[in-house]
Amino acid sequence: MNIIRRLFLVILISPLGMGIATPPPGGVRDLMQAGTGSYGCTASDIAHYVARRTAGPITIDGRLDEPSWQKVQKSGRFVDMVTGEPAFFDTRAAAMWDDQYLYIGMWLEEPYVEAHLTRNGSLIFKESDAEVFIDGGDAYSEFEINALGTTYQVFFIWKDAYKKGSIFDTPQFDVFKPQAVTFAGNFDRTSEYFWVGSHPRGVRWAFLDWAYPGLRSAVHVDGKINDNSTPDKGWTVELAFPWQDMKYLAAGRSLPPKDGDTWRIFFGRFEKLEAGGKELPHPAWVMSPHRVLDTHIPECFPYVQMSTKIVGQ
Repeated sequence: MNIIRRLFLVILISPLGMGIATPPPGGVRDLMQAGTGSYGCTASDIAHYVARRTAGPITIDGRLDEPSWQKVQKSGRFVDMVTGEPAFFDTRAAAMWDDQYLYIGMWLEEPYVEAHLTRNGSLIFKESDAEVFIDGGDAYSEFEINALGTTYQVFFIWKDAYKKGSIFDTPQFDVFKPQAVTFAGNFDRTSEYFWVGSHPRGVRWAFLDWAYPGLRSAVHVDGKINDNSTPDKGWTVELAFPWQDMKYLAAGRSLPPKDGDTWRIFFGRFEKLEAGGKELPHPAWVMSPHRVLDTHIPECFPYVQMSTKIVGQ
């Protein structure tokens, strides 16, 4: 194995680089709302970011080379989802918008870029990936992409919000569809949380056949993917989420946004590493920590405030 990869693996299995998946303390009935410190993050953990309007047109090619991306305010270095310690591969994210789209860019350092899944809808999180979740209060979307540009999308509706006559009472979200399943969270395979999950709100409906109709996405690899003969610099992700596709997430907010509107958006990255031919636990790196290895905590998603100021101003 290349000596550089060995060094990275040593860092991974050290306390600094490895987050252990531990269920939240106490029983389900004792849990309070996430974000209070009883499950997941505390209020002080949550990042705040201001997304400004673009300074001109954006071409979705994954390169992030338009003037707007050059001027945009990037996030701080991503941190371990559990410990909050800096990720050992530099990762940054940024967001901006116009009347049609919410744009998200991600910069991912990686010395050996690798991806093999090519069918959209594959379980991208089994490889190295970049992830964006957008919260809408009673529902949230999940988006993942690998370095080949393969995507995975799911739409989640909290079971307590799925009622007759609600905004979700539509043929699109028919729970009798073959691709509609229940989801109780990342710890729903442990005996204590098997049916109700570890999140205080309980179970979600997950619609696996859902996707943003107008989503545009692209990646660019600075190097040669799946070739470990020479190191790469990393890869970049460029996404455009259409505002018109977010009506089930708006929760009373304007589409496109008004100045000062706040959204909750998760920016994350999972990294696949192996040693001795065996797969190691994937490090999870995020804009702000959740304190448990669970991406599905909307209360811990960063606050993203929309500003009508232009990037760079």
